[in-house]
Amino acid sequence: MAATILIAEDYEDNRELLRILLASADYEVLEATNGQQCLAMARETPPDLLMIDLQMPIIDGWSLLKELKRDKRLAEIPCVAVTAYADPVGERILAAGFNAYISKPFRTREVLDSVARLLAKPSALTAKPEQMAKDTIHEKPQKHMNKAHTKTEFR
Repeated sequence: MAATILIAEDYEDNRELLRILLASADYEVLEATNGQQCLAMARETPPDLLMIDLQMPIIDGWSLLKELKRDKRLAEIPCVAVTAYADPVGERILAAGFNAYISKPFRTREVLDSVARLLAKPSALTAKPEQMAKDTIHEKPQKHMNKAHTKTEFR
């Protein structure tokens, strides 16, 4: 069964580009035009991965992530921030709890490879620094969970 990816993006052209790109890799793609719609859709049928624009109407991507993390059923779903402003806020995106971010414009192969990595290892993500430097998607590396800490992260 194909993984389901929910895209939350208010700009129709960006949504269409991501939909075509992901569908070409045989992912099932759902679309929301704002954060409120995305949250409702995720609660109704939790996806395998969320791609979230940071600047959307009604509920922005930052607030949407907080709501997702508060919901026990949705808290562990990998979330990718989609933004044109990644350079100055990349650290903040990862610190906020996103698993990765995509800088616009993005490259097809790198997005697909990175989405595949996130879906393959949702609880123990790893990214090689040399790969992160080449990719337009940037992942938050995580150490394996241990008894003392539920999740240890490093930058």
